[in-house]
Amino acid sequence: QEIQTSEKEELILDTRAKHPTWGPRKLQRFLLDKGYGELPATSTIADILKRNDCITPEASEAHTPWKRFEKDNPNEMWQMDYKGNFELCDGTRCFPLTILDDCTRYSICLEAKDNERWVPLKDSLQRVFKEYGLPKSILCDNGNPWGSVGRGYTQFDIWMMQMNVLPIHGRILHPQTQGKDERFHRTLKEDVLKRTFLRDLTHAQNEFDKFRYCYNNERPHESLGLKVPAKCYKESKQKYIRNPKEPEYESGKQLRKVNYKGYISIERHRYFLSDSFIDKYIEIVPIDEKTLYLCYGKFIIAKVDTEEKLIVSKKIYRR
Repeated sequence: QEIQTSEKEELILDTRAKHPTWGPRKLQRFLLDKGYGELPATSTIADILKRNDCITPEASEAHTPWKRFEKDNPNEMWQMDYKGNFELCDGTRCFPLTILDDCTRYSICLEAKDNERWVPLKDSLQRVFKEYGLPKSILCDNGNPWGSVGRGYTQFDIWMMQMNVLPIHGRILHPQTQGKDERFHRTLKEDVLKRTFLRDLTHAQNEFDKFRYCYNNERPHESLGLKVPAKCYKESKQKYIRNPKEPEYESGKQLRKVNYKGYISIERHRYFLSDSFIDKYIEIVPIDEKTLYLCYGKFIIAKVDTEEKLIVSKKIYRR
């Protein structure tokens, strides 16, 4: 659609009013995708916004992009977190569960929850896995319900490994590890939470659904060359396993059963793994004279120094 200069400026300002956090490049790409031709350059759009008091210096600095690590393909890694909880108009609290594909920034899940407990989280993950398949790995922090600082591995960790998904926990007190999901939270806050009074969980979910559709299908993304995430994302070929089983080990492997308190015994010394591992079998893999790996199926879950009688690492790796 060819439009006059004054109409172009009005169109840009109207679009900006509907999407007040979008900058010049997003606005230009969005309008081009809608079929409007002969649009001004992004620098001219920036001048229009500044002239009409739509951009402040503080806002420009806040939207300066940061360079972060990035996976090469969809579903190599998902980032998962809860946006900080907030009070709704009815007095209850909302805990937004967010899952983002690391490569394409596609919003896999944005769900208004009333708590951060394991069972509701698992219900949400089952729904997401059925719809999109399984990622190769999921990155999350060390908080509940997927992390447990000082208490070892969680039900989440074990469930993921049973489905051949690598659970990754970021460094403690280092939210930058999940920078993309943190950035998504900021966009959610700017576009929804600051602008809408959310009455209850149902209203919150309705607003989240509208925001998620716009984020995935309409909002141009800087890191994607101004493409929308939906144009870049595709479902995983690794399908959801409804009833995952315990790992099967080849005959002759050295196995230990985790006792009723979550400990495993090696050479008359006990090592604490987790209450979640009670009654499960762990494979012992010698590396050298003083080092062992503890393995759960396809994953290394711990490194043991048998001289010092210490677990020196509880980071999970693929074997």
